[in-house]
Amino acid sequence: MDSSSQPSNLTPAISDTMHPDALASYPIIHHQPIHWGEMDAFNHLNNVVYYRYAESARIGYLQALGMFDGSMVTVLAQSSCQYLRPVTYPDTLLLGVRCQRLGNTSIVMEYSYYSTAQKAIVAAAEAVVVRLASNGKEKLPWTEEERERLLALEAKVAHVPKW
Repeated sequence: MDSSSQPSNLTPAISDTMHPDALASYPIIHHQPIHWGEMDAFNHLNNVVYYRYAESARIGYLQALGMFDGSMVTVLAQSSCQYLRPVTYPDTLLLGVRCQRLGNTSIVMEYSYYSTAQKAIVAAAEAVVVRLASNGKEKLPWTEEERERLLALEAKVAHVPKW
């Protein structure tokens, strides 16, 4: 995904040559610096912040698929995160995001959080996103064209989502 296709307020995905091996099977990598104010009382990255980062990575993924054209809305139906190692300031996380499973009207997104300071995966997360019509009321199935775009994006890193 080139940076010209992204709004200027989003951090661009980093180039393929900069991906650590641990994120090689993720087609979108979101670059996220840690901010001092995101630390908790124990000087670790606050658990809520991981969800904000996942949201930013998810938006980048959906933008790469051209799915912000106003014809639909998405709602977060479920999310979870496993914290594997504490993260502290200063650090930069690289969030790998990919489609784990594509349903008729939903998508299960998978995230891996890679710490550049620790050179390791520090958290893993999952989210279920449901697609709705632009009125926000009826579930809207993915089109064949959207499925093809998603599969093509995932194929760039030899990943095949479940159906």
